[in-house]
Amino acid sequence: MTTVGTKYETVVGLEVHSQLLTRSKMFCSCPVPPSDAQPNSYVCPVCLGMPGVLPVINEQAVEFTIMTGLALNCEIPELSKFDRKNYHYPDLMKGYQISQYDQPLTQNGWVEIELDGAVKRVGVTRVHLEEDTARSQHYGSGADGYSLIDVNRSGVPLMEIVSEPDMRSPEEARAYLVKLRQILRFLGTSNANMEEGNFRCDANVSLRPAGSTEYGAKVEVKNMNSFRAVYRALQFEIARQTKALDAGERIPQETRGWVESDGTTVSQRSKEFAHDYRYFPEPDLPPIRVTQAQVVALRARLPELPEALAHRLQQEYGLSDHEAGLLTDSRQRADYFQRTVAAAPAADPRRRAKLVANWMLGELARLEHAAGLDIGDYRVTPQHLSALIDLVESNAITVAGAKQALERMFETGEEPAAVIEALNLGTIRGTDELAAVADQVLAANPKPLADYEAGKTEALQFLVGQFMRETRGRANPGQARELLLNSINRSMANR
Repeated sequence: MTTVGTKYETVVGLEVHSQLLTRSKMFCSCPVPPSDAQPNSYVCPVCLGMPGVLPVINEQAVEFTIMTGLALNCEIPELSKFDRKNYHYPDLMKGYQISQYDQPLTQNGWVEIELDGAVKRVGVTRVHLEEDTARSQHYGSGADGYSLIDVNRSGVPLMEIVSEPDMRSPEEARAYLVKLRQILRFLGTSNANMEEGNFRCDANVSLRPAGSTEYGAKVEVKNMNSFRAVYRALQFEIARQTKALDAGERIPQETRGWVESDGTTVSQRSKEFAHDYRYFPEPDLPPIRVTQAQVVALRARLPELPEALAHRLQQEYGLSDHEAGLLTDSRQRADYFQRTVAAAPAADPRRRAKLVANWMLGELARLEHAAGLDIGDYRVTPQHLSALIDLVESNAITVAGAKQALERMFETGEEPAAVIEALNLGTIRGTDELAAVADQVLAANPKPLADYEAGKTEALQFLVGQFMRETRGRANPGQARELLLNSINRSMANR
């Protein structure tokens, strides 16, 4: 029994439903509908749940689920089966959902998360396969309110990833979700985008007295459509349960919904138990047998996963943890980095990789963020970025000029040489021309010049900045500094 003032330990487990990137639905030949499809335009008798129809298993969905299980260090049982999960709801066309219960495709795995420099292993209970439901669309409110059903989503392959209750804070839950999304995107099995609804998360959260090994009453929280929503919902639910326990109240096992606008959870219904669904084996589908040879073949199809890739990039190119982590944020970004490095074999691969990382994580990232684009939308090819870096290294263009060129390249996709010529960004090499610029800058800035001559050395940096502005970034900053000092020395000598 808890008492007022007892300190509690948070226990969190997550159930993630991720839509698989197959061409067709789970048990019929209907194409998976695009997000902007007209309601009820991708349907057939199977996904409408018509009497007498028979489901057929989507082989690619099975393979994607096993590959995900392998990436999450799961065991792959030789035998698995589908089950009927029985419940009645308007968006469940047949009155039951074809899912997996006691014999899933994969089980007993784990994933490692890192938080504040500490690594923690979170258990993965299972990764199983099921069909999605239809979607209820609600219109109006009160007596004038009504709901319609869009069956397009019914039967879409859905992979459920169930974690062990190993997380102890909203921060750990968020880190787990980020890691899981990263792995799924590297595998190419799912887009894993919460905002688009193809990566959905339900959180099970309970509190127990610190030091206790028994779990408290489990509250399931639904309706969270972003990582931020999951984080905030867990924060609220922990505070709510803490207040209730401190007041001597009992926490009922229930399902609650997250209300984003209010920042609260609200009770929806009492939490179901497994027996409430009356699971039994799906009679219209045969068991699935997975041989060891098939597991070996699917394992061979796995790409290099983000953690292993980040470690390799650090070892091979001397990148920092931070750089390697950002560059392996997605498979596309990692591929872009490696293709850019490989575009120009260098005598010093580590230096080349560092230069590419600096441009990708600096200027390119800034342009990407400002434009609201993803790396897959870049018009700057790896070859073009590599060529721009070559031009900077050969002093054909300054870093400042290259940044201007990259902005134009980002907008148009032009080659760097063409942009540099069109915008006249090439480095000014004529010493006489640059010496004249130095004289002009000093003449136009008598106070900073006097400050420098009075011993305020930082004034020289201001003058260098003015020099670079006059030349529109086309001068070498080191040469600008040298020419300014020469001009100052000549002036002082002639006084």
